[in-house]
Amino acid sequence: MNLIYNLKQNNPDILSCLANLSNDEVFTPPKLANEILDTLPQNLFSNPDSKFLDPACKSGVFLREIAKRLIKGLEPIIPDLQARLDHIFHEQLFGIAITELTGMISRRTLYCSKDASCEFSVSHFDDEQGNIKFNINSRHRFEKGKCVFCGASQANYESSDRETHAYEFIHTPKPERIFNMKFDVVISNPPYQMSDGGGLGSSALPIYQKFIEQAKKLNPKYISMIIPARWYSGGRGLDEFREEMLYDERIKELYDFPNTEDCFPGVSVEGGICYFLWNRDYKGNCKITTIRGENKNEMIRPLLEKGFASFIRYNESVSIMNKIKKFHEDSFINLVKPNDPFGYDVREKDSYRRVKPDIKLKPFDNSVCIYYYGWQKDGLGYINKSTVNKNHELINRYKVLISKAYGTGGNIPYQVLNTPFIAAPGSVCTETYLTIGPFDDESTAQNVISYIATKFFRFLVAMKKNTQNAHPPVYQFVPLQDFTKPWTDEELYAKYNLDAAEIAFIESMIKPMEV
Repeated sequence: MNLIYNLKQNNPDILSCLANLSNDEVFTPPKLANEILDTLPQNLFSNPDSKFLDPACKSGVFLREIAKRLIKGLEPIIPDLQARLDHIFHEQLFGIAITELTGMISRRTLYCSKDASCEFSVSHFDDEQGNIKFNINSRHRFEKGKCVFCGASQANYESSDRETHAYEFIHTPKPERIFNMKFDVVISNPPYQMSDGGGLGSSALPIYQKFIEQAKKLNPKYISMIIPARWYSGGRGLDEFREEMLYDERIKELYDFPNTEDCFPGVSVEGGICYFLWNRDYKGNCKITTIRGENKNEMIRPLLEKGFASFIRYNESVSIMNKIKKFHEDSFINLVKPNDPFGYDVREKDSYRRVKPDIKLKPFDNSVCIYYYGWQKDGLGYINKSTVNKNHELINRYKVLISKAYGTGGNIPYQVLNTPFIAAPGSVCTETYLTIGPFDDESTAQNVISYIATKFFRFLVAMKKNTQNAHPPVYQFVPLQDFTKPWTDEELYAKYNLDAAEIAFIESMIKPMEV
């Protein structure tokens, strides 16, 4: 009998050694798969009628680990091992592969043969796919240049000479027809995003939410999926999904990994990773567990705290945020101008390619100073004032500029934001910067920078910023201050009555900033 089901064997687990397909299609380590399975009611694994679906099989690890538990749990009911295996593989475990190759890998993992109908399969099926299906005919449905199911660009994915990523589970209006049965558990680590021709990371097209939406259509008792954590407050096109998740009281447990490597060793996903347990028959608060290295912090609370419009990521932050909220102050976001403050993010027609501004190295008649990044080493040049497309009233006033993008890195403490600087009157900037202000004098602008440099300020930004993109909404939680004076952390901690534990948490999270 296959050694993979011998719980006493000491051979290394090949599924813990597989290289990831990419940072967007990550193999789940067996240890993590079992931690997720531990959140489910364990009586599922001693019930011969329980049915499990992985709608995005890569290595088959979820199905294999479920099989191990069923083999043990059903022994009193089905004593004969072969009869037990046949029942489990034919009646209880089902999967949909994301590619033809991962279908073969998953069948090899579960049945010990990529061909489920051959003599080497531990349970014989009439066709080679068994209950792990891959539909080679699954296609995008394009309308007006976009797939109606996943939003993929027709220009990028219509070509037949490349992988289409038309995942069957999310490319049908009726996912229940794939297997024509009811499932107790839908569990998976789905693909995270697709390129739409405009970039990667936070600018690419997320698709993991589509798997969750489809899973809910099946009306299972439980859903558990591993997904990027950027949905908490960011992510392109995720507003409706985020609102649905935050108001869904059926999410019973959420496990949050701000540093991806604590979940997936050797993998970097900006903003971290999370997995959750959705319970169809539960309604109430969520047990939120934050894992940072060996440190775990648990709290039972709403996903959406009263009076807040987005998820507060760290449990230790809740009391801090509530103390600040009691002051009823305006938000610092009121000083932050929208992206591309002077209108230099110009693209070629029908293309993502930027039209570079005509920047000179020396001043000339009717020129203004322009701060930019990437085209000259010093990032400072001159451009004709007539090229400014908007916010002309900002040109001749003091402003604070700060990079729109700044990676947090994987390790705590974070700096969160790049170092800000003052732009004097007679200056503009490209879309690589955000503009804060304007201000009547340099002293006020310098006091604003003193505030940005505090750990208090950047801690509140970190509550919203979970990708490298520091666009204006990340400043929403930051309260506005009186900028006739500079600010220090000590003054801010005292103003908001933070206690020693709250101060220590902020200090542990945020690096000092030299300005």
